[in-house]
Amino acid sequence: MQAFLKGPASISTKPIAAKEKSAAGSSGEGKRTKPIPWVEKYRPKNVDEVAFQDEVVAVLKKSLEGADLPNLLFYGPPGTGKTSTILAAARELFGPDLFRQRVLELNASDERGIQVIREKVKAFAQLTASGSRSDGKMCPPFKIVILDEADSMTSAAQAALRRTMEKESKTTRFCLICNYISRIIEPLTSRCSKFRFKPLSDSIQRQRLLDVSEKEHVKISNEAVSYLVKASEGDLRKAITFLQSATRLMGGKEITEKIITEIAGVIPKETIDELLLGCQSGSFEKLETVAKNLINEGFAVAQLINQLHDTVVESEDYSDKQKSAIVEKLAEVDKCLADGADEFLQLMSLCALVMQQLTQN
Repeated sequence: MQAFLKGPASISTKPIAAKEKSAAGSSGEGKRTKPIPWVEKYRPKNVDEVAFQDEVVAVLKKSLEGADLPNLLFYGPPGTGKTSTILAAARELFGPDLFRQRVLELNASDERGIQVIREKVKAFAQLTASGSRSDGKMCPPFKIVILDEADSMTSAAQAALRRTMEKESKTTRFCLICNYISRIIEPLTSRCSKFRFKPLSDSIQRQRLLDVSEKEHVKISNEAVSYLVKASEGDLRKAITFLQSATRLMGGKEITEKIITEIAGVIPKETIDELLLGCQSGSFEKLETVAKNLINEGFAVAQLINQLHDTVVESEDYSDKQKSAIVEKLAEVDKCLADGADEFLQLMSLCALVMQQLTQN
């Protein structure tokens, strides 16, 4: 009888133990922090953390104190903190609880034709804002609609937006974010307070990258940090992404300038010097070989044009007449590449003109 009771008991305890073990495992996994991109991890949580955009921060802080916000238009180069700034301001205004209810964010990846503006945005704007914050702070009686990459919206959609902006001013504030303000129609720009976001200075970028490196325990040389700032061209988002990619590539070893060059897709200075030497040689066969090698290495000709422009303009070896002819050709080639022309043919066309200019004397 005892043996009979032992049998089922021993059998039944196994699945329970297994269940307990799996539950313990799942709770342990839940505690483990999820890996997220560093760009999102170190995105400013409040307006004070936004770097270098002092005028915008000053205006927003005053608006947050009075809980009154005008319609906003943020424009400037990518990676300068436009989206981060308005999201941080919205979090401060509404708190974590009401943030999802009060903010509608539409990006260029979403469909934002005239139909979406008439239906989705209009419906959201017409809702009355109610409810108070759980922490007892004052909550403004309006919602925020964020239209990111607004310069890619059609003119019809922008025209439909201006009436909604005017009619729902009591319950909704709009924040338009774009890279090129010239693509926003005049009636919209006149309804918004415009703020230009400047490209981040080298010192600010350097400081942010060193902070991230310290928090993530990344070994990086001073030369690599300086080169990272130069390669990102004032775009902090790009710089942090390059830093994370380089860290994953090196696996704990020190990050050097060479690694940053490979990650960023920058063409090494030696390769550009070799191309210019090929142009100076006057030999078309030698030039063709150098150009083929450059294409076969997988370098982008568009990237070459940017770097070659800086090299030619800053060089003292060329006369003003030579520089003007080469730079004009660079512009033509850039236009052709944007239209989808063949990279090798455009590169040969450019090199042929450079060779002609350099061998004339």
